[in-house]
Amino acid sequence: MKLGAFSVSLSVKDIRKSKEFYENLGFKTLGGDMDQNWLILKNESCVIGLFQGMFEKNILTFNPGWNGNAENLDSFTDVRELQKQLKEKGVKILTEADETGEGPAHFTIEDPDGNPILIDQHR
Repeated sequence: MKLGAFSVSLSVKDIRKSKEFYENLGFKTLGGDMDQNWLILKNESCVIGLFQGMFEKNILTFNPGWNGNAENLDSFTDVRELQKQLKEKGVKILTEADETGEGPAHFTIEDPDGNPILIDQHR
């Protein structure tokens, strides 16, 4: 199963302080909008998202259709197909993507310990 680019989405209290902290660890801004309280940072192959006031818990995030630099892949498994495969395996889908749509969509699941996982396709 190809889930796409992986990142950890962190729920932060102060995005400016968090940005400075991670920059001290060698991360550089890859994308996002500080005025909208979200940033994507990268250090080599490690990608983290900083999100202030958007969700309660940290989230494991996969982006079908993207590589680790948020660049489009020529070939990828659509988010709706991934959702279908996981349903067939008995995985409980918490928030479902519209199976009749195309293009951008997302769904969410949780691992056995309650860690949220977002499968988020942007194209």
